Amino acid sequence: MEDRNGRLFGTNGVRGVFGSELTLDLIVDLSYSLATYYENGPIIVGCDGRESSPIISRIVRSTINSAGVDVRNAGLLPTPCLQYAVKFLDYNGGIMITASHNPAEYNGIKPIAADGVEISREDELDVEAIYYSKRFSKIDGYGLDFPDPLVINSYLNDVTQLIDIETIRKRRFTIALDAGNGVQATVAPLLAERLGCKIVALNSTIDGTFPTRGSEPTLDNLQVLSSIVRGTKADLGVAYDGDGDRSIFCDEKGVVQPGDRTGATIVSHLLTTKHKGADVVCPINSTMAVSIVANEAGSK
Repeated sequence: MEDRNGRLFGTNGVRGVFGSELTLDLIVDLSYSLATYYENGPIIVGCDGRESSPIISRIVRSTINSAGVDVRNAGLLPTPCLQYAVKFLDYNGGIMITASHNPAEYNGIKPIAADGVEISREDELDVEAIYYSKRFSKIDGYGLDFPDPLVINSYLNDVTQLIDIETIRKRRFTIALDAGNGVQATVAPLLAERLGCKIVALNSTIDGTFPTRGSEPTLDNLQVLSSIVRGTKADLGVAYDGDGDRSIFCDEKGVVQPGDRTGATIVSHLLTTKHKGADVVCPINSTMAVSIVANEAGSK
């Protein structure tokens, strides 16, 4: 939504309460602005499971088509899958309809650049300049809109190329998966099955009202997952947010692990195996845990 300083973009795209802040006029003009910014297609559009997401997706795709740019409809899928598709399946850009872990009444529009990463702050300013000036591209003809039903399967195929599947299968892990009524319900169970894991599913029905717990996987929201891990003697618990780009783990004792601890564990593994001596880039809000692990491995 627009703030007092004339900024549309926040920390992750453009967000607001659908209908009052994220209005039809804003969605249409922002879609025209993005069509002008991208210039050429195809642009892939995906969405999370919020009740307003399919509506916004149709508006965005139709508007971009009317600007003469082709789109592909990826439908319901996690944000990382859409970002993967943009980078590896030859899309010129992507748009994810999501408000991530925000409350159910919110939604948002998150543009993805051709490299699979959210567009830069500089590019956000360019899009905002187009939006406020209303200098939209004039393109003859109309774009096409087709579904792309192969994104998730392609994503899973490529992810499994990065790990030792047979070693994992031999362990026969039991994993408690808490999708939080979000779109990881479309992907995480499929990956676990490919890895030969037994799945204990929680909140696996996609429901944009998030009726069972909040959409953000906080410690307070994961007490049921923790209990289920202990009760089923699972080896691992995993919980996701609404659009599936945030995962929080708990160990076999049901102890929920902070994200920084998980990140430090992953960094330690990478620096002692495939990426010895590599520098580590992390968000500014990370704790010192990652820095300590990197320093111990001779990196920074």
